[in-house]
Amino acid sequence: MKIAVIGTGALGGTFATLLARAGHDVTVTARGAGLAAIRADGIRLTGGFGEAHARPTALERLVETPELTLVCTKAQDAAAAIAGNAAVLDGSPVIVVQNGLDGVATASRLLPRSECFGALSIIAANYTSPGRVTITTPAPTYLGRGSGPADAQAARWRDVLAEAVPTRVIDNFVGAQWTKLVVNMLNSLPAITGLSVQEVVDHPGLRRVLTASMRETVRVGMRRGVRFGALQGLGDARLRLFSRLPLALGQALPRMMRARMGDVPNLGSTLQSLRRGQRTEIDFLNGAVVREAGLAGLASPVNVLLTALVHEVETSGSALTPAEVCARFATLSLR
Repeated sequence: MKIAVIGTGALGGTFATLLARAGHDVTVTARGAGLAAIRADGIRLTGGFGEAHARPTALERLVETPELTLVCTKAQDAAAAIAGNAAVLDGSPVIVVQNGLDGVATASRLLPRSECFGALSIIAANYTSPGRVTITTPAPTYLGRGSGPADAQAARWRDVLAEAVPTRVIDNFVGAQWTKLVVNMLNSLPAITGLSVQEVVDHPGLRRVLTASMRETVRVGMRRGVRFGALQGLGDARLRLFSRLPLALGQALPRMMRARMGDVPNLGSTLQSLRRGQRTEIDFLNGAVVREAGLAGLASPVNVLLTALVHEVETSGSALTPAEVCARFATLSLR
């Protein structure tokens, strides 16, 4: 099958390489050093899915209509990337593999004749350099659309992706996006401190802040009428219980996530963006919680401050120590 992958960072590089290994005809889009590296030596994948080397066709922009397209850009780049390829994409199926809440809606708006699906990937991958990706945690990808049951078309594309990477269809995809948003609270503190996700969870003060950001996210979702989707052992009932537990007991959730990661350092996608000198997608992660809280008439002080601190580090180029971070949160009542 002719498959296009728009964006070849950690996840895009992973999908492109594994789909090519499964025998598909893969074309990728990239820019700058990434495009040059892929044209020169392809994409090399190491780690949890084994070693693989693919040489996909690499372009700045697609020139022909694929049978399936995966959009794997950062959330803030999605609209421009889709619009830039809309002339050949509109009318063909698209899967948006992305964090945040807006990806599928953005694709549907820009590609009104296309069937648009979303994919939530739990894979942890480090984009070590252009054309080089290391999988630190192999995990399934979850595919669907809308708030209802998974449909036959989603199952069809699940079967295609599953030839390359573990993929499942899920009901209530919109609710699952919110569940993934809770999981993505793991991203901001590594970006602020320069520590791995594991080191953040192991630090008592940072773990309290992380837990508070997750609880705030769940509470905002509940106020917005969200029924959280099932993802990686989390679901509506469990997250609602988590939102009511004392903060000390709630810390079991990030501890559980840390245990699943193992000991290979997981940098998180936001810290990786900072290390590459790129803009982060923090406004689509913690910032999304802030926006949804405003629509619900709620305050979201933990996520407001986390968003601001990531932007501070983006501007200064200097990480904060755990002590400095905890001091910034000392004025907030974490609960």
